[in-house]
Amino acid sequence: MNLYIIRHAIAVDEVTSDYSSDSERPLTDKGRKKMRQIAKALRHLGVEFDLILSSPYVRACETAEILADVFKMKREIVFSDHLIPDGNPELVIGEINEKHTVDSLAIVGHEPHLSSLIGLLTAENARLEITLKKGGVCHLSADDLHHQDHRATLEWLLTPGILMEIND
Repeated sequence: MNLYIIRHAIAVDEVTSDYSSDSERPLTDKGRKKMRQIAKALRHLGVEFDLILSSPYVRACETAEILADVFKMKREIVFSDHLIPDGNPELVIGEINEKHTVDSLAIVGHEPHLSSLIGLLTAENARLEITLKKGGVCHLSADDLHHQDHRATLEWLLTPGILMEIND
């Protein structure tokens, strides 16, 4: 299985926004534009998704929708409450094992949750220091996520800046 762990694109700033809840903050125009370029770069690299699993927060939903549009996906985006910022990465792994039998899965969410998920999958350590910038993508490969030890291999971790240069 290929896992593409994707942090949502640039969203409206929490401090200056008029949204009553963090979950309501949308992407900025710049964030939408950059995410579209990032998605096109992923297609250029030969990335494919069978399914997108996303946080239900607006900024993650919008990021997932851009990915689905650029990749011309036929299946719907699936939303998981386990991908909210305070979610438990172990529960995400359990959900994938129980509900999503696919070859290639995009996971769209938030920090620090996604770094914890990457750490658990690659090193059994949720506190592994990983920086996943807004719009950044981490590619993991795994034979089986059911094993407790070394579930996945880190294939690459790309910043949005590098991904945007691919299209230039």
